[in-house]
Amino acid sequence: MTQLDEMAATPSAAGPVDSADGGDGGDKPSRYAKKAVFASSLGYAMDGFDLLILSFALSAISADLGLDKAQGGSLATITLIGAVVGGLGFGMLADRIGRVKVLTYSVIFFAVFTGLSALATSYGELSAFRFLAGVGIGGEFGIGMTLAAEAWPSKKRARATSLVALGFQAGVLAAALISAPVLAAWGWQGLFLIGAVPAVVAIALRSRLHEPEHFTRSRSEGAALSTLASLKLLVKDGPTARASFGVLVLTSVQNFGYYGIMTWLPTYLSERFGYSLTKSSGWTAVTVVGMALGILLFGELADRLGRRRTFWLFQVGAAVSVLAYSQLVSPWALLVGGAVMGLFANGMTGGYGALMAELYPTQVRATAQNTLFNIGRAVGGFAPVVVALCADRWGFAVAIGLLSAIYVADILAMFVIPERKGARLA
Repeated sequence: MTQLDEMAATPSAAGPVDSADGGDGGDKPSRYAKKAVFASSLGYAMDGFDLLILSFALSAISADLGLDKAQGGSLATITLIGAVVGGLGFGMLADRIGRVKVLTYSVIFFAVFTGLSALATSYGELSAFRFLAGVGIGGEFGIGMTLAAEAWPSKKRARATSLVALGFQAGVLAAALISAPVLAAWGWQGLFLIGAVPAVVAIALRSRLHEPEHFTRSRSEGAALSTLASLKLLVKDGPTARASFGVLVLTSVQNFGYYGIMTWLPTYLSERFGYSLTKSSGWTAVTVVGMALGILLFGELADRLGRRRTFWLFQVGAAVSVLAYSQLVSPWALLVGGAVMGLFANGMTGGYGALMAELYPTQVRATAQNTLFNIGRAVGGFAPVVVALCADRWGFAVAIGLLSAIYVADILAMFVIPERKGARLA
């Protein structure tokens, strides 16, 4: 019997309640579980915050340091490469020494090098700081999702991971609100200095949060796995390998759609409809609001209908809404359509944490979360280039519309991923 089969055979209601951390038993989250989700959401918020402040600061950075377009654009790519490296390294470390410890370390690592970015005086220095800040960012998604999933009651696990995913949107919103005034008052350096503040918050949270019982019990039962052994467990047999491949497709498609839409949406609105920067930003903001609502809705439905049905619902919705959005011409239709497109295209982010937590055992759970999500994010990083190439050939309307086709791969991937709704974590 495979690891996945063993987990499927274990009823979610079986076994004792993890009273210390919320665990698998009961319906109501404990105080510890709420703290764990808050800490995880805050960590992932740093990811969204960093993404947007770099976007806002890019023109000022380029002018100040004399960067050309290729150098300026490469800063985001360099950060993303760092995130892939950090996701793998911090994920494995979290499975070895603890979720809370390593989440704290990753936030501090990110915050320190984001703050140091303000001191950069050349492209080389800034590139190095951005890479290292990306390393810290890479640890935050998977570790936070793992911590939340292990602390929250199993019947509401997807709702907990949706709250963590919502942290990203909160970070984006915070960056959108403060970037313009901070740039005007203190320049791009001021934005990066503000990014160092989370280090203080992380240290404070660490002092109030212990490791989840799932992790401490797992560590007491056996030694931590080596790096190679951890990665091998993600493909240990046929069903596990197929499930890992399916999850990798999910994360790649969702990130590709997200970066493809969010990178070029303001330009699309400006070039096709002549919207001003302010109006384009407003319409884009409505899309972000739709994304936040989609994340919350996904968590609710996934705990009620199951992971597979909810993913299929959102995948079909994403394919249809992205294609429909590319055909809209009315300002009000674009406003409503953007919110609906955002709801479906990004709402799926809320389900990855619960889905992966239920697929992999405690000893490799953080490794799986960070490895599969960050590889998917790396694939998604090519979306802005692909959309640009398509737009040059056929126009932005066609380029945006073509994004709808990628969700077909998502739909097919769900056939190789087992349903584990509410499963007791192994």
